Amino acid sequence: MRILIAEDDAALASFVRQGLEAEHYAVDVSSDGEQARAMAAEMDYDLMVLDLNLPRLDGVAILRHVRVRKPGMPVLVLTARNRVEDRVQCLDTGADDYLAKPFSFSELSARIRALMRRSHLPCESVLAVEDLKLDRVERRVERAGRRIELTAKEFGLLEYLMRNAGRRVTRTMIIEHVWNLAFDTTTNVVDVYINYLRRKVDDGHACKLIHTVRGVGYELSSPKGQTA
Repeated sequence: MRILIAEDDAALASFVRQGLEAEHYAVDVSSDGEQARAMAAEMDYDLMVLDLNLPRLDGVAILRHVRVRKPGMPVLVLTARNRVEDRVQCLDTGADDYLAKPFSFSELSARIRALMRRSHLPCESVLAVEDLKLDRVERRVERAGRRIELTAKEFGLLEYLMRNAGRRVTRTMIIEHVWNLAFDTTTNVVDVYINYLRRKVDDGHACKLIHTVRGVGYELSSPKGQTA
């Protein structure tokens, strides 16, 4: 799942980003109000963490803009403004939750999980291919009932493959979505991480789910559904 943090305090944004990435979320950060508004409207995020005091455009204006274009995207306001009037204004404008600074990261994480549970249907929050299951909210992966421990990047890669199950995805598509980078033809990072996933997901199982598509990239599918 991908989260946008709109926060102009660089140290705080870095702290929250590192904490969320450790919980296997893909995270983008914007310190500028106008940039945050454009990113929230144009890119595919599962949730937005929004500060109200941003340069160039304040959080309330961003919230109004987002609610018109992304009515279903959860928005958690994280701000030093803690007056009742501020909370009422944000909630009435469309915020789904409101957390005042200073805050506990564990509480922020719990509130994010709660918003994710409410905003995603079960079929969207739990991905399954054969006996492989990935819970996007609880950040849990199992195969044949056995828990699989993944790093943040491994989880993001597997989630992307499972969201595109049965579809061929190129290395460019993977690196742009999972790493949020332009594709560099000299890098083999995608192939390295695919190998990591294969060892954790496919080794020891007769049914292999991660397949190489020559000249294209990769595909996650059951053998009967594989198109390569």
